Amino acid sequence: MAAERAACRLCTTMRILLLGAYPPPHGGVQSHILALCRYLKEQGVPYKVINLTRHRRPDSDEVYYPQSAAQVVRLLFRLPYDVAHLHVGGDLSRRLLALGLVCCSAPGKATVFTFHSGGYPSSPQGRRAHPRTFRGFVLRRFDRLIGVNQEIIDFYQRCGVPEQRLRLILPYAPVRIPSGTALPPEMEAFFRSHDPVLLSVSGLEPEYDLPQQFRALGMMRENFPQAGLAIVGSGSLEYELRRMVSEQPGSEHILLCGDVPHDATLLAIRRASLLLRTTLYDGDAISIREALQLGTPVIATDNGMRPEGVTLIPPSSLEALHAEIEACLRKKKCRNPPPAVPSGEENMAAVLALYQELLRR
Repeated sequence: MAAERAACRLCTTMRILLLGAYPPPHGGVQSHILALCRYLKEQGVPYKVINLTRHRRPDSDEVYYPQSAAQVVRLLFRLPYDVAHLHVGGDLSRRLLALGLVCCSAPGKATVFTFHSGGYPSSPQGRRAHPRTFRGFVLRRFDRLIGVNQEIIDFYQRCGVPEQRLRLILPYAPVRIPSGTALPPEMEAFFRSHDPVLLSVSGLEPEYDLPQQFRALGMMRENFPQAGLAIVGSGSLEYELRRMVSEQPGSEHILLCGDVPHDATLLAIRRASLLLRTTLYDGDAISIREALQLGTPVIATDNGMRPEGVTLIPPSSLEALHAEIEACLRKKKCRNPPPAVPSGEENMAAVLALYQELLRR
């Protein structure tokens, strides 16, 4: 009981500063940070967020949108906090490493680093990591480092980070769809006019192999003439993919939705017949965990770290993708009860426990 009271007092006195991608738009890192913010608020823990993306909004009481690196640094040394938690997704650039070094130089502050990356540890640059690199030097400055999968933990160790500083904490969080949530009008019309609806939630980037989904839809519409494919997300290939869609027979059955609010995305996942995740490389995709919690079946490229309940296909295999889509729809797996998966609450609790551990030192 005394330990619980002490933990409660620590929660209300600690102050957390989160640095990373804050929505909108909603990607994997953004969703994790937003879920962590909600959890901290529920636990009564004061927090601030410094958004590090190019997307700008007016500053609020809790979220800051600096317009330059200099403004980020000023906030780091001006805001009151006890723990700075830097979240990085995708590539570990020198700019982000420099920011990490600045975070670790703030006197009297504990520092945590989370790397949300599917492909970097296994990329040529990631495989060349060793303790004498600049990456290794910076990462060893952090008090604790979180890996969202074992591959990232192994990468930290190749950089020379001591094992006692490492924590494996999965990135997904509890799925909640607020009452009154609705799809954007164009998406609502698409869902009403198509059955089944295949859904993809990903960036419009080469690694998501989206043309493969276009071709699979064309093949399956012979047996499911009312089928449609909706893709949520934005990215560098948007113009090219829109051109490809316009050239497809039956282009009206493919909808590129762009960025969609997270609550509406969750609603779309729940209403979809299938979630597709075709990738050339990938991490532990949050959208897959969300679909499993919502009871929507998932077909995904096998990357060696998919959760139980996902139908796996080999990379770049149109035949396997088409076959599994048809098999799932014909067996009516789509309305089976959701598989038993963790709620995600324990992951948020593990992050909070890590903050408490640092402040007890």
